[in-house]
Amino acid sequence: MNHDEVESAYFRRTSRWKLIILLLIVALIVTVIVSLNVGYAPIPFPNILAILAKQVPFLNNFVDSSLALPRDSAIILQIRLPRIMAGIVVGAALSSSGVVYQGVFKNPMADSYLLGVSSGAAVGASLSLLLGAGFSLLGLGLVQVAAFFGALFAMFLVYNIARVGPKVPITMLLLCGLAVNFFMYSIVSLLEVLAGDTLHSIVFWLIGGFSNVLWSQIWAVLPFIIVGTITSYFYVRDLNLLALGEETAHNLGVNVEKVKTKLLVSASMVAAAAVSLSGLIGFVGLMVPHITRLVIGPDHRILFPTSIITGAIFLVVCDAVARVIATPFASTLELPVGIITMLAGAPFFVILLKKKKQSYAL
Repeated sequence: MNHDEVESAYFRRTSRWKLIILLLIVALIVTVIVSLNVGYAPIPFPNILAILAKQVPFLNNFVDSSLALPRDSAIILQIRLPRIMAGIVVGAALSSSGVVYQGVFKNPMADSYLLGVSSGAAVGASLSLLLGAGFSLLGLGLVQVAAFFGALFAMFLVYNIARVGPKVPITMLLLCGLAVNFFMYSIVSLLEVLAGDTLHSIVFWLIGGFSNVLWSQIWAVLPFIIVGTITSYFYVRDLNLLALGEETAHNLGVNVEKVKTKLLVSASMVAAAAVSLSGLIGFVGLMVPHITRLVIGPDHRILFPTSIITGAIFLVVCDAVARVIATPFASTLELPVGIITMLAGAPFFVILLKKKKQSYAL
């Protein structure tokens, strides 16, 4: 293949990638607008668009104020939009960390549970709920702060136990992650036994959801997620080389241990920030990167951004379903979104895997 053919192939590939990302962004915007209409009090789409346009400095003078009713504005801006934004942030964060974990471990079953991030967050949140102390830090309440630091502590504990001299073997990391997970969840079980009246709060947090999420909580975790995600994206080419094997990657100029450390720290920080906001929402970090890889391919340069957007779309849709699926039984009842992700994600994942198993390549 000559130079012109290589250049033409590269142009076609990048053009296709840009089109895919653009279509996913459009799909995310449409999903958000439709989700704003879902709830106990349906609001017409013209009113939703008017309320959103009123928040844009250059558009607010052209909006019909009669469409932006105070009651509807309060529902959209203070109740639905924060939880939808939380769904976008958490879905994107869990998906991006899942891509990194699966790339580093070369294992499509890897996610934030593997390094003890989720179990550490569970211990921190459960302990704070049991103690019942109340304070806030940078806009986050005690539960969110404790979950964040619990997740980071568990990850660093796993990493340091698995370290063998200057190296951290993947097998040791997996085994230590499993051991710490079992230990952490045994602590959570003990706290549940001691919980008494707070047992419901602990169980509800462990399921995961966005009820009563505040803008201040979203803004507080967003910097950690943005920094961690951008840092991980700088190493997507190294992730492609790691997929060929650590020895091959080393021979191609990758500082394997340094790259693995930076990627695991970045992904764990992102996952810790996400679970501190939402609780333990399972299956997103495992399923979304896996499904995206089946459809898009294994190249992390496109897999990483598409997984982020797909994860955001998936969690926003699941949250919208969680708001209304129980209304036939109780008009004001909302299910935790963690239940929906598990119920909807597992069958879809199995069906798609069976259809694509012949063409799948990690």
